[in-house]
Amino acid sequence: MTKLGLGVIGCGNMGASLANGARDLDCAEVVCVSDVDSEKGRALSEKMDCDYEADYHTMLAREDVQAVMIATPPFLHIDPTIAAARVGVHVFCEKPMSPTLAGCDAMIAACEQGGVKLGIGLVCRFHPVHRKVRDLARGGDLGMPLCLMVHRLGGGWGGVWSATWRESRAKSGGTLMEVNAHEIDFMRFVMGDAESVSAVGGQFVQMETDFPDVALVSIRFKNGGVGVLHSSQASAIGGYGGRLDCAKGSVVFPSFWGGEGGLRYKRYDGGETAIPASDLSQNESPVSQEIRAFCEAVLNGEEPPVSGADGRAAVEIALAAYRSIETGEAIALPFEE
Repeated sequence: MTKLGLGVIGCGNMGASLANGARDLDCAEVVCVSDVDSEKGRALSEKMDCDYEADYHTMLAREDVQAVMIATPPFLHIDPTIAAARVGVHVFCEKPMSPTLAGCDAMIAACEQGGVKLGIGLVCRFHPVHRKVRDLARGGDLGMPLCLMVHRLGGGWGGVWSATWRESRAKSGGTLMEVNAHEIDFMRFVMGDAESVSAVGGQFVQMETDFPDVALVSIRFKNGGVGVLHSSQASAIGGYGGRLDCAKGSVVFPSFWGGEGGLRYKRYDGGETAIPASDLSQNESPVSQEIRAFCEAVLNGEEPPVSGADGRAAVEIALAAYRSIETGEAIALPFEE
């Protein structure tokens, strides 16, 4: 099989995760990594047995780099995307796509003008429980999805995720983008496009940031259904799960992963079915799956399954939620910054 030569821009936690995710793929090979921090860059290049370039422009000029995976902080996604597109290099960009819609639009326009593919790293579409919930919602047996509730609760930006840029909404997008781009995209994946957003929230514990650490985000979807996201960085006891109610039945997923991972579903007129996490496990990691899907799309001349439009939509909903928290009003989509 033809392999797509990959470069990595940004060699922190996410860049290393993407590089490792691509390591064993038969459709891709990481040939070079780039980071202004030479210690991080050289460490990853040694681990991947590939080249290192301090300047990503030098990497983009290489003939063996056909696509790049961008894992810099969110506010630094725009310039490398535009630079790659201008020289005909395809782009896979980590979430959130950009903290602003203007940034998202610039990235989409550059890739369209450059004739290159743009994929966004919204990996929950490839996690087994997320995928199964979506399959049940769209399979027809449970009827139209009516109400989706998701909670993702944590206690701040400690450990390997500690970084000053994460404390700034202008740089990270705040919790609703830096973390919950995944949940917002999952809700769209299940329910379809959104038409309005209402939210309440506040800043209670994480006072070093400039954005809410708790948000309850209500979304009305174009299919007539509704959804609620409970986002928190102020929870001493974390959690990540939810439930989906459809016209003919329901799905409960107490935890997307871990010991309590798995789900239960039931039709009104039938018995309950339980699927443990072990029955949904996959040989290939979700990160490897998302990179494979992007690379195969590029090699086949197809659009990536998670597009720039999907990345933009998650940013738009988050921005509308922030505006609703600030104004106390429901925000109709499309949203204007």
